Amino acid sequence: MRVLITGAAGFLGSHLCERLISNGHEVVGMDNFITGNPQNLAHLAGNPGFSFIRHDVSNFIFVPGQVCIVMHFASPASPNPNSPLGYVNLPIQTMKAGALGTHNSLGVARAHQARFMLASTSEIYGDPLEHPQTEAYWGHVNPIGLRSVYDEAKRFAEALTMAYHHTHGIDTRIVRIFNTYGPRMHLDEGRVMPNFIQQALLGKPLTIYGDGMQTRSFCYVDDLIEGIMRLLFSDEHQPVNIGNPVETTILEFAETINQIVGNKAGVTFLPGERLESDPQRRRPDITRARQVLGWEPRISLAEGITKTIPYFQEKMGLL
Repeated sequence: MRVLITGAAGFLGSHLCERLISNGHEVVGMDNFITGNPQNLAHLAGNPGFSFIRHDVSNFIFVPGQVCIVMHFASPASPNPNSPLGYVNLPIQTMKAGALGTHNSLGVARAHQARFMLASTSEIYGDPLEHPQTEAYWGHVNPIGLRSVYDEAKRFAEALTMAYHHTHGIDTRIVRIFNTYGPRMHLDEGRVMPNFIQQALLGKPLTIYGDGMQTRSFCYVDDLIEGIMRLLFSDEHQPVNIGNPVETTILEFAETINQIVGNKAGVTFLPGERLESDPQRRRPDITRARQVLGWEPRISLAEGITKTIPYFQEKMGLL
């Protein structure tokens, strides 16, 4: 099959390109490099199963030749307000990727009668009042907060995807992605995983915003890609959570990284500096993924961190 992947130079998009090509599919990657990294695709240059179009998905999308599957993964995704890649600093681009980008990507799917997958997010649940979060939970979201540009763009994108499914009969999939980590993450994206790994490798105390009792559920990228692939080739049209249901406090997570790296510097707390709308708890209920897709994560947190550290060492010049 010939597959169009928007956001192909991003963290998840580049892993999807690899996986689909390895499975014998032809991939057309699309990215405008606002947050995507060309180095993530450099190893695919010259591969007969891969071609690339540099394009902003908020503009009309034309792809020559037949397209069988459209996977819309293009969007800024970093919550870091101190990074130029953070969606707080790219608010209009983020909204356009979720609104116009989804509309234009669905237009390609409609024109080619292609299957469509939307990369949605656990952020649509906001700061949830239900734990763990099932797909039936509507969320607890601030629609005008600093993080709202990402949350609301994805919520709109889900609604538009379902509208195309019901109105035009498009064969759609929606994957709600929870915290994911692994090689090709942006080092400065501001999420807790890259922050902690870099501090640990430099022998510094790991910075915890708040008391460290807030929780996250971390899924290694290979597990996530497997879940996405199973959903893509299933018959499921309703949203499906893909993530790791093992909930870890930020303090426990910091201690795990320090132990793996051998960092003796410990942690430091900044009680009053948590970001606005930073959720207190986040954990997926993956019952539907287990039942419908036969999927659950296989890689433990310790194993995934161990697999990820060499990438950070290389990017930080420590190898």
